[in-house]
Amino acid sequence: MKCIDGGVTSAKGFQAAGIAAGIKKGNTKDMAMIYSEKPCTTAGTFTTNLVKAAPVKWDQKVVYEAPYTQAVVCNSGIANACTGAEGYSYCEATAKAAAEVLDIPKESVLVASTGVIGQQLPMEKLEAGVKKLAPVLSGARQAGILAAESIMTTDTVRKEAAVEIELSGKTVTIGGMCKGSGMIHPNMCTMLGFVTTDAAIEKQLLQEALSEVVADTYNMISVDGDTSTNDTVLVLANGMAENPVITEKNEDYETFKGALKYVNTSLAKQIAADGEGASALFEVKIIGAETKEQAVVLSKSVITSNLTKAAIFGHDANWGRILCAMGYSGAQFDPDKVDLAFESSAGHIQIIENGVAVNYSEEEATRILSENYVTAIADLKMGQETATAWGCDLTYDYVKINADYRS
Repeated sequence: MKCIDGGVTSAKGFQAAGIAAGIKKGNTKDMAMIYSEKPCTTAGTFTTNLVKAAPVKWDQKVVYEAPYTQAVVCNSGIANACTGAEGYSYCEATAKAAAEVLDIPKESVLVASTGVIGQQLPMEKLEAGVKKLAPVLSGARQAGILAAESIMTTDTVRKEAAVEIELSGKTVTIGGMCKGSGMIHPNMCTMLGFVTTDAAIEKQLLQEALSEVVADTYNMISVDGDTSTNDTVLVLANGMAENPVITEKNEDYETFKGALKYVNTSLAKQIAADGEGASALFEVKIIGAETKEQAVVLSKSVITSNLTKAAIFGHDANWGRILCAMGYSGAQFDPDKVDLAFESSAGHIQIIENGVAVNYSEEEATRILSENYVTAIADLKMGQETATAWGCDLTYDYVKINADYRS
């Protein structure tokens, strides 16, 4: 696998565009389009929140029922959530507008929205935006960058990743972009993820690969414990790499799934690192677990602990908060056997052994915790299973951003 500088335009046959359509205040980019020259096999995963935004419902119908997809239209600024039948009709209207300018079926157009909940979309701006996007579609690297910037809300940086792999002698590319900064919690979040690939793969296998990958990537991140109404991750595969179609779980399938996991892990970590107001990516590794489920539950509990997140912001090795979060997670383990260490690019330090603090240097611990990527490693000494979750520190700016989000 080779990592490359790229995003949604990296794979053969994919084009993208991003513009300012006037949905947000000021001349800020707020609409993006992705288009494939050929029809795509498509897979998707969506929010587990019972309150699902209109675009989620539209995309579920398209992914589950349409024979193929060929385009995605995404707006930022307004989420089109809690908007009733009118909001759903706007999804159809957006898809229809894109279908007309791209000369493709309406049912092959996916839509996505992110932003403030409860507001109706300004459809005259959406439809005008679609007409502006289509003529500037491009497969160039810059077009992918513009698209990634156009789906941002409180994100401070665009989020992209791309890799190349070889399947049966053919070079296959997987590229993606995502957005997400706040209202982020395991089980999908206010995050939109769009992955494009020129691989040829059967629909059921593509869906299985994505569903499995999501469990270890997006579902292992948390910023604030809020599961959004709009979470959507879509994978579009147009087959233009001309590899033999993957129809079974063979070596090519495993190679593809591994690359898909790498791309989505990168995107998920970028979301966690860019959590609203965050100054550090906080990674939690549970090792020596008896079961994978036990490790997952414990790692998630630690990254969602506000007290632990605040300690990370303060560069404070307050290990008691970590053990506390593990203890109320619901997973069973023996606290008297746990070892805990912190590490970053500044070094590695063991904090507790068998549930008791060792004679460590607070100054050294603070130095290690002062980096912008910090890892806590907890060894349960119960087995061989592991899990890794990603979050961020909790800063003053998180409250500031969310206190005046609509104003």
